[in-house]
Amino acid sequence: MPLYTCNVLELSFHDPMIRPLFPVILAGGKGERFWPLSRQNRPKQFLDLDGSGKSLLQATADRLLLVAGNWDNLWVITSSQIAPQVKEQLPQLPLHNLLIELQGRDTAAAVAWTSLEMKKRYGDDAVIGFFPADHWIGDLQAFANTLNAAAEVAADLAVLVTLGIKPAFPSTGYGYIEQGANIGCFNDLPAYHVNRFTEKPNRQTAEKFLSAGSFSWNSGMFIFRAGVVLEELHIHAPDIIEPLEKHGPDIYPQLPKMSIDYALMEKTTSACVIPAEFGWDDLGDWNAIERLLKKEGTVNVELGNHVGLDTQGAIIYDRDPENVVVTIGLEDVVIVRDCNVTLIVKKDRTQQIKQVLQILQSDPRFAQLL
Repeated sequence: MPLYTCNVLELSFHDPMIRPLFPVILAGGKGERFWPLSRQNRPKQFLDLDGSGKSLLQATADRLLLVAGNWDNLWVITSSQIAPQVKEQLPQLPLHNLLIELQGRDTAAAVAWTSLEMKKRYGDDAVIGFFPADHWIGDLQAFANTLNAAAEVAADLAVLVTLGIKPAFPSTGYGYIEQGANIGCFNDLPAYHVNRFTEKPNRQTAEKFLSAGSFSWNSGMFIFRAGVVLEELHIHAPDIIEPLEKHGPDIYPQLPKMSIDYALMEKTTSACVIPAEFGWDDLGDWNAIERLLKKEGTVNVELGNHVGLDTQGAIIYDRDPENVVVTIGLEDVVIVRDCNVTLIVKKDRTQQIKQVLQILQSDPRFAQLL
């Protein structure tokens, strides 16, 4: 499918005014695949993974303020376990904009509850955006332009907007979105009806998607009007939205645990996608550090003191200036030292860190390591 290109004539039919957007940061995740640096009382969103001096949560808030305008328009939803850390890291966030879940029930419940609260405060036509707290964005201006386009689509049409990332390689670790018919041009960006969502494909399928030119990676970022998403939730996820409307957030522990992708986006016929290019990574595991920080001409990524002999393709992370990691003859490994834990894993097996955590959870000797 050829890419749709906006032109000046088409843009002239749209109101050039930037639509207000209320961004919501989804900050309740555990980030288990970044263990041992990410732990139960210090999940991934509170970490400074790139040496910038800001946590992932703080960096997310900074870039969303570009479209929110001020802290009064920015919201965060998180779990009761880590809410104190959110308050500490974002002291300017108004307390009435912080929603605290009694128990994490994944993103469908988070979107449903937040949308209900948004409707109460701002009405059905409030345009809401949901954004994970642990993403990396390269081009902040392009990101803001894309969000303004998505807000315009959501304000003008009764649709659920998702941001698609133009794929750079045939990834088997991301979900894919197939774009269908073009529905218009907004802020110089085309938007398309969503034909289908596909979960993480195998390599052969991913290569077909890439060559087709009509697929995007699913970024997990969504924008819509409060009234529109609530209506869609009533149709496709009544077991989540109806208890919340009847009982409020106290019912949280009894709600089904599922993602907003599975509960709604994969079922609705009202989804559209804006393919975007602003430099993006979901920072899913330790290999993301290499994608972000590896410099041309270097053989390893080193965040800490490392002395290596015939070691290449390694990721070494240890911020303690008193420590030194020494390696000999290693290739394509991740080595992480944090306090009382040292992790050594082949780069192609970092997804199995979750399995190790299950083993640790079953042994009371290791409870303090989680």
